[in-house]
Amino acid sequence: MSSICQSCGACCASFRVDFHPAELAGGAFAWGQGVPSAMTVPVTPAVVRMCGTDDAAPRCVALAGEIGQAVRCTIYDERPSPCREFDVEHAACLRARQRHGMSI
Repeated sequence: MSSICQSCGACCASFRVDFHPAELAGGAFAWGQGVPSAMTVPVTPAVVRMCGTDDAAPRCVALAGEIGQAVRCTIYDERPSPCREFDVEHAACLRARQRHGMSI
């Protein structure tokens, strides 16, 4: 994780995080031990969502710390594919940072 991500966290408090249940703990496509199922809600048989990411004021249940100051993902090694694919090069990163009053 880049140092900017460890002080930001805007993406974790801006976007819905949906992924296939095979990434859950014990799943065929899980990294490490997999995403704990207790941190997700089922959406369809083929989609689960990180808790908190669909709230009116989104914030992933796995995010610890203060956005824009110091944050960390409590399941970083097991995080789902949408989180693994997201980086500071995405235009969505800038949008998330702007949403939280930060520049890049």
